[in-house]
Amino acid sequence: MSIDLSAAAAFMATHARVLDRRRFTLLTGLLEGARGDAAPVLSALDAYRNADGGYGWGLEPDLRSPGSQPGAAMHAFTVFEDVAPVTDPRAAELCDWLLSVSLPDGGLPFALPATITAGTAPWWAGADPAVSSPQITAVTAAAAHRVAAHDPAVAAHPWLERATAYCLDATAAIERTPHAYELAFAVRLLDAAHAAHPARVAALLDRLRPYVPEDGVMRVEGGKEDERLRPLDFSPFPDGPSRSLFAKETIDADLDRLAAGQQEDGGWTVDYAHFSAASPLEWRGHATVQAVTVLHHNGRL
Repeated sequence: MSIDLSAAAAFMATHARVLDRRRFTLLTGLLEGARGDAAPVLSALDAYRNADGGYGWGLEPDLRSPGSQPGAAMHAFTVFEDVAPVTDPRAAELCDWLLSVSLPDGGLPFALPATITAGTAPWWAGADPAVSSPQITAVTAAAAHRVAAHDPAVAAHPWLERATAYCLDATAAIERTPHAYELAFAVRLLDAAHAAHPARVAALLDRLRPYVPEDGVMRVEGGKEDERLRPLDFSPFPDGPSRSLFAKETIDADLDRLAAGQQEDGGWTVDYAHFSAASPLEWRGHATVQAVTVLHHNGRL
């Protein structure tokens, strides 16, 4: 099943925020600018950066506060991955900030206290800043590892080593089925860290295997009634060991589902709750770039 990139470009031009328009152009060469030109993407990301080296300002669309947050760091690392092989010193500076807000065990809090909570999802606004979150630490470290594959400064940064150790230990301590996002992000971290820790990653992947449904469909407790994670949420890219969790036919079917998810207006949508008028369209722009990226990496474009 193919997708309509022209329709996707029209959706992005009509609805998406500048950052995701620039990311879409970087990947496809459509919209303004040239395919592969990293400078406009990094410039757009800079609008969300704070003087402390972290990111906020709604970069995570359901966390509207301007202050720097761990949840926004994951999105920033995704952009630093997008621009590979170009590197940006701001990626290592983001690691500096993450090190400064990490807790003694090496984990990150799910969120820091927000200066403005309007439009922010309750799980962000109500997070305990004194407790490490395996979920947010894993998804942030996974994104950083994917940047580290081409950025030596990130690869050598002590924050990434500490955060990875925390995540591997937390995964080893799992004794019952975790929340869907915690499980998915633990799997993504194992994928991203497998080159640096091959033996331990293999053992931990086997430890998680019984918790991952064979069809890869897992209900999100506490989310909308129909909210589910699917195989590509656990294993979006074909270059990691997590693909061993699923039959090839399962991944192929989910790629078909993802391609078929393009809406009549050209964009993709998301199935989780929103807490501001801005976030649904911001998430749709992000989801459209993510869908095109995943389909591209999996040979569907």
